[in-house]
Amino acid sequence: MAGRVPGAAASSPLTRALLLLAALALVTLSFLSLRSLRPAAGPSLPTACVTSSLGAADRPRPVLPLHPSSSVYHSPEAFAAGYAEMERSFKVYIYPDGDPETFYQTPRKLTGKYASEGYFFQNIRESRFRTDDPDQAHLFFVPISPHKMRGRGTSYENMTVIVKDYVEGLINKYPYWNRTLGADHFFVTCHDVGVRAFEGLPFMVKNSIRVVCSPSYNVDFIPHKDIALPQVLQPFALPEGGNDIENRTILGFWAGHRNSKIRVILARVWENDTELAISNNRISRAIGELVYQKQFYRTKFCICPGGSQVNSARISDSIHYGCVPVILSDYYDLPFNDALDWRKFAVVLRERDVYQLKSILKSISQEEFVSLHKSLVQVQKHFVWHSPPVPYDAFHMVMYELWLRHNVIKY
Repeated sequence: MAGRVPGAAASSPLTRALLLLAALALVTLSFLSLRSLRPAAGPSLPTACVTSSLGAADRPRPVLPLHPSSSVYHSPEAFAAGYAEMERSFKVYIYPDGDPETFYQTPRKLTGKYASEGYFFQNIRESRFRTDDPDQAHLFFVPISPHKMRGRGTSYENMTVIVKDYVEGLINKYPYWNRTLGADHFFVTCHDVGVRAFEGLPFMVKNSIRVVCSPSYNVDFIPHKDIALPQVLQPFALPEGGNDIENRTILGFWAGHRNSKIRVILARVWENDTELAISNNRISRAIGELVYQKQFYRTKFCICPGGSQVNSARISDSIHYGCVPVILSDYYDLPFNDALDWRKFAVVLRERDVYQLKSILKSISQEEFVSLHKSLVQVQKHFVWHSPPVPYDAFHMVMYELWLRHNVIKY
């Protein structure tokens, strides 16, 4: 046949076979590459484990307790795997220096609006995360409590000197700081004055992880390095709210002091409204016991404007009592924001939205409110401190945030 190459017919099947094998190899490689992009499954969590019904060969996969398919987390699977790995391997070294009878090692107390600092000091000291071997540590805790200093009547000026001398003493005595210029060190303070107490150490503010209850960008809070510590007013006066939607007949509620610009505007614009219960003063105890707390049970949305400091216990109060928090503050990094999707259980607004507050809240349908409320109940366990700590409580969530940050520190 004219133009035909001898042996071409015999080689065509071989050519086709080779092309088929190459195509199969390409498909297999693509499949494996896509699988490698999925979050790695961590060890099974002790509290819950779901087995696929597709076959006995399917292995159990880690899930979150109680709500395995919950959308309150940015990625439930990644959080479950990361949390399990944290529980298994995370180690923190606590510097042993400092007299525990003064300002070091132990908390001042476990009550009041700065209780979060006290609980952390107590829990980390007694937890499985503590190691006495600094060579095993992922992070180093500088255990000095500004809240305890304040309780002893220490002035701000003296607090700054004490903190500076203490930290510089650790740097001179131990070699660990200089390996990362303090990037693998952290300190904890829930007292607003406590944040200022470290101002004499600008290199520490810049490099170390600050776990603070005043996470405003206006006070040099650095997102993704620093951690927002929830301010929790414990013990709570009344039990948790939740699954009580039919009792929530008030659209919105806030009562407090006008100690910030946004609070002044909130009170001026809405204090005479008939659907929003807005008061420019705290509810007096004289009119009845726990009236302020009971109002949370009757309200759909609890307004949380920034005060003299951007954070307040009102947010954790709202979560505890089952009232959907309305975050009304600019420049605020919300607690546990790396794991929790706040827009699934809260309404997050800018301060300029205060003038449209009522219309915004009324535009939220009943179905949307029910979804927010149900999600809120799911996250309540993350905003409670226990001693000893329990899984997924506030202490473990702070440790999870620290665990995430240690992964980006290399030396």
